[in-house]
Amino acid sequence: MRRLFLKGLLEDEVTITGDDAQHLMYAMRAKAGDEVVLVDDTGAVGRMELTGFTADSVTMHLVERLEADTEPPIDLVLAQCLPKGDKLELIIQKAVELGAIAVQPLASRNCVVRYDAKKAAAKQKRWQKIAEEAAKQCGRTRVPEVLSVRPLADWLKQPAESALLFCYENEDQQPIKAVLRALPEDVHRITVLIGPEGGFSLPEAAAITEAGGQSVTLGPRILRAETAAIAAMSIVQYEKGDL
Repeated sequence: MRRLFLKGLLEDEVTITGDDAQHLMYAMRAKAGDEVVLVDDTGAVGRMELTGFTADSVTMHLVERLEADTEPPIDLVLAQCLPKGDKLELIIQKAVELGAIAVQPLASRNCVVRYDAKKAAAKQKRWQKIAEEAAKQCGRTRVPEVLSVRPLADWLKQPAESALLFCYENEDQQPIKAVLRALPEDVHRITVLIGPEGGFSLPEAAAITEAGGQSVTLGPRILRAETAAIAAMSIVQYEKGDL
């Protein structure tokens, strides 16, 4: 069944408008009696029967509430330095599928891609839409947030709220598995930081370490930025019991 996210609370009767309503009526050609899954702002999930249509809205009735929490036991954040082309779109899609709660795009020294404020805002809007569609497809009960692009140096100044792991090839690293297993049991938020195609500069690596980042390796081979992001998130989720 099609999964939709409701801005509000799940009630016995719900009316939706906007893109989701248009998609149901004109792309899916939905009709009365069809069913969808609706997730509200609190993560409550319901099986809904479509009951009525107007030119710009769809009304539906709650058939049953579902126990369908698909969120991981930890808060996983992906901080991704901007890769070339449209690679970030794939990375965001896979981050959502792997249970990330947020994606933070970053601009670092070796990023080839550069956005002005207008372009960055347009990109963020598109990335958020990709995250929402991925959340619907994979059965999430929350839509991860894609944050606005920030300079890496500025982002590192924020107070540390989680364990920070970063992949860096120019120094002795610890295997990511060993670092994850050594984290205190009360750590429930992990940020994975991935560089662009050119990696991190020496000053950036020093700044990340000073901010509390731990340098980790994903193995003996050099991975592309998009591969590193997917591999690192998968390992974190496996070690923390979500895969």
